[in-house]
Amino acid sequence: MRKRSRTVALTILGAASFAVAGCREEQVDAQAFPDLASCQAEAANGGLFTAEECEAAFAEAEALHVEAAPRYESLEVCEEQHGQGNCGSEAEQVSNGGSGSIFMPLLAGYLIGNMLGRAGGGMAAAQPMYRNASGGFTNAARTSSFSSNSGRGTMGAQQFTRPASTVGKAPMSRATATSRGGFGSRTGSRGIGG
Repeated sequence: MRKRSRTVALTILGAASFAVAGCREEQVDAQAFPDLASCQAEAANGGLFTAEECEAAFAEAEALHVEAAPRYESLEVCEEQHGQGNCGSEAEQVSNGGSGSIFMPLLAGYLIGNMLGRAGGGMAAAQPMYRNASGGFTNAARTSSFSSNSGRGTMGAQQFTRPASTVGKAPMSRATATSRGGFGSRTGSRGIGG
């Protein structure tokens, strides 16, 4: 009788461990680059990504930048959120037009994630990176802050969630940006090592 209880207890413990492991977010090997040339140089030295993946990720990050970058009603509000000299007009950054009176942060790098846990691996996604007011960097989804726009690390796949589009929506005013706690300030901080 006692032996059976021990077996049942071990079975329950094993099932609980399996259930906890099943709830863990998928982890992604990721690397940040300040520009396409840096990614391609890393690819030439046996980096995490190939030169073709660098080009595809950079194109995806640029498209996401145009679609989902935060938009502000003035240059002053944008620079309060992203730092002096880190913003430009929408018209300067969007190739198919855009308003000269709406301002967006400049693309300050891009983040690429690789899904190693999936069969066959493959590139997960790319995210544009922006400067934040504290001198660090953040992704477009505002889910993470980084101390640098270069380096490698492991992070949850949720970091690559596609942010909502900001095209055609009212740009943020100072009050709106402040009520949200500032761009990139509501997130957890992450370090990406080189």
